Amino acid sequence: MQKSVFEQRQAMIRRLIGPRMPRLWCPPITHYLPSGMPDAARQAAHWRTMMPYVGGFLVPGSTGDGWRMTEPEIDVLLDVTLDLAALLDTRLLIGVLREDVAAMLETITRVLIRLKARTGADDALTALIQARVCGFTVCPPCGADLTQAQIKADLEAVLDLDLPVALYQLPQVTQNEMSPELVFDLAARYPNFFMFKDTSGADRVASAGGGQGGLFLMRGAEGDYARWLLEADGPYHGLLLSSANCFPARLGEMITLLESGMRTEAQALSNKLKRAVSAVFALVSDWPYGSNSFAEANKLMDHWMAYGPDARVAEPPMIHSGLRLPVAMIAATGEILDSFGLLPKVGYWKN
Repeated sequence: MQKSVFEQRQAMIRRLIGPRMPRLWCPPITHYLPSGMPDAARQAAHWRTMMPYVGGFLVPGSTGDGWRMTEPEIDVLLDVTLDLAALLDTRLLIGVLREDVAAMLETITRVLIRLKARTGADDALTALIQARVCGFTVCPPCGADLTQAQIKADLEAVLDLDLPVALYQLPQVTQNEMSPELVFDLAARYPNFFMFKDTSGADRVASAGGGQGGLFLMRGAEGDYARWLLEADGPYHGLLLSSANCFPARLGEMITLLESGMRTEAQALSNKLKRAVSAVFALVSDWPYGSNSFAEANKLMDHWMAYGPDARVAEPPMIHSGLRLPVAMIAATGEILDSFGLLPKVGYWKN
């Protein structure tokens, strides 16, 4: 007897991830060397601070400059990331952040070739499992004038590859949204569509019941973290947050509090994190040289997590363009974090 789409989806999740889907994921920032290449040592140190609380990583995500990286840059970052995944025994979603379906398909093909060569596996799914990759993350093709039918056809072309896929709602970049009806239709027909991430802040798919059929719903929008999770009567199973770069322990604690029925305490912690993160994002919103507020805000906060009290004198972090974040912004970020009691006494990185 043929298994249902739900049963096939759950079997695939168990094979790729295990018996329990992690509830906190992170799109890690990319640390750069002066050459512009990823800093493998710094990436490793940063990831180790997240590992006790973060169960999976999206690389390269928007926060990791995935929309701006060239294919050669992505290849280098993936080599660093795959080594880290093996070393730390964690899970990866590979971000395929490209503006049209042809580029998405080309990138997936290139990555699969690299994964097969790396693992020695001939079968695509076996190569993914051995490389600790649980799927590919794609957004709708970019374009404000695209119809739902056009978006659907392009996403079907990706899903027809029969590889595990997470769909990513990011209208801030794509200038469009997948409707709840479109997402429900794809989920009903494609068991390899196993996760949906929404960073829109509108939450239309989740609010319309998008978790039916075993689809795992992840919220990516910053703010009001606690109230969107199931234990607070929200629609989301988990969080995939840029702020997990800097506050993995506190976000993990918030989820644990909710799971223990301590809603009031979880909401108080959520409110504190929301206010701090919002204040730092406001610092970069008007910076004329900025192009990726998710990366820039988190690099400001991570700078303090990395260096602790020495952050004021440490060399400022580099963004993808090669610029370094202003010293004045670093100082302002330290004041914000200090006001909320979020500054570490000791940083995780000393160069």
